[in-house]
Amino acid sequence: MTTSVVRTDRAPAPAHVFSQGIRKGGLLQVSGQGPMDPDTGAYVAHGDVAAQTLRTLENVRAILEAGGSSVADVLMFRVYLTDQSLFPAMNEAYGAFVAEHVPSGELPCRTTVFVGLPHPEMLVEIDALAVSG
Repeated sequence: MTTSVVRTDRAPAPAHVFSQGIRKGGLLQVSGQGPMDPDTGAYVAHGDVAAQTLRTLENVRAILEAGGSSVADVLMFRVYLTDQSLFPAMNEAYGAFVAEHVPSGELPCRTTVFVGLPHPEMLVEIDALAVSG
């Protein structure tokens, strides 16, 4: 089974110990992404989980596309939030993004968990598992 590393400048550079994405066989796993601007390396939209969700999903989308997939190819999104009170705003932003990028209406699966994240600016982190396009 062939394994390849996926890398794009359209998403934040990965930390030293993981890849932005890995394609293995017919699957593409995107590492957890946060609300970081790939051009500046700065976290965006402090305190605004809806805006952070959209930036995070755009980072995920960039890696999916670099790996030959799309949002419509996602089997599963995992969303990590720092607080349950953020769920409604995240869910609304997420829903709009997915509706725009999955026109078939065949929505991917999703799990949402509430966690501590590595940087205090981050309210959300999202990873994805997709089939290779």
